[in-house]
Amino acid sequence: MKILVAEDDLRLLKNIAFMLKKECYVVSCAKNGEEALEMALIEEYDLIILDWMMPKMDGVIVCKELRKRNYEGGILMLTARDDAQDVIFGLDNGADDYLIKPFKMEVLFARVRAILRRKSKPIERIIPLGEYVLHMDERTLYRNQEKIELTKNEFLLLEYLFINKGRILTREQIYDHIWGYDEYVSNNALDALVKLVRKKVDTDDSPSLIQTIRGTGYKLRDAYV
Repeated sequence: MKILVAEDDLRLLKNIAFMLKKECYVVSCAKNGEEALEMALIEEYDLIILDWMMPKMDGVIVCKELRKRNYEGGILMLTARDDAQDVIFGLDNGADDYLIKPFKMEVLFARVRAILRRKSKPIERIIPLGEYVLHMDERTLYRNQEKIELTKNEFLLLEYLFINKGRILTREQIYDHIWGYDEYVSNNALDALVKLVRKKVDTDDSPSLIQTIRGTGYKLRDAYV
């Protein structure tokens, strides 16, 4: 599921994006309403999370404009305004739900799941790649129909590589996706994680699924893409 988060509080934006990625959503970020509208008209998103008070264009205007252009995905509005008339105004202008700041992440996740259930068909999310199939909901990998059990971080690594198959991901990008921008981890944590994943997913008669790009990061090997 692809989610766009639009919020001008950059720390809150990064925190929401990081936590949603941990829940295995594919997340894009916008820092103002104008940028959010532009991104939403170019890319398809299952859900858009909009802050009400943003520079250049507020969340309600973005919401109203998206509905005018036949956007059918979910829209969740975030705001510190808790007056009943504000809630009604936001919902009447196209929002599916409304969350008042400050909020707990668990509540945000519950609202996200509820909107996506209403908006989505129950389709199993999988990414096939040669002899491999990554099951997003199960958080498992299958090789030739044999299940490979993964830890949380092993899955997050493979998920990020599978979603970005064909692209080189820098070490910094992978660190941010797995451990977050403000969590301290050792410099060799990623290398150790890749080694563990290779032991689980590679076979003796084939090159490793994960290719090291010296001085940059990692990617899925072209032979599999």
